[in-house]
Amino acid sequence: MVNVIKISKKGFTLLEMLVVIGIIGVLVGMGAVSYSSAQKKSRDSKRKSDLKVIQSSLEQYYSVCKDSPFTYPNKTTAQLYSGGITCTDPSMTILSSSNLPKDPKSLANYTYTYVSASNTYTICTSNMETETPATLCLDNQQ
Repeated sequence: MVNVIKISKKGFTLLEMLVVIGIIGVLVGMGAVSYSSAQKKSRDSKRKSDLKVIQSSLEQYYSVCKDSPFTYPNKTTAQLYSGGITCTDPSMTILSSSNLPKDPKSLANYTYTYVSASNTYTICTSNMETETPATLCLDNQQ
């Protein structure tokens, strides 16, 4: 009688491993692109929200302080400075310097422009990443 030795092969072949690694690579690549796109949309949404907060604060300044916000911060074109939006009479801080929104990616201040001919202001960001045009501006509501 002849002894038969059974050799059992357990494991994966090199080709099977390469196919699995390739599939995982494709899935990771698709996920990274999707994540990057979601980040850009999130930053754009934050920019829109920030401009609305600043616009509302300037309109509140006009309402409460009985003073025109249009010359804030007493310059015709300026970046919103770190002093916040404060009323002197009555003494009140509408938007403190620590809460003054900044661009979520560059951390720069948003641009504030006063147009004396029409007595209006404009708050802008030119960093929109997923929208066309890349500049978003809000004007006074009064």
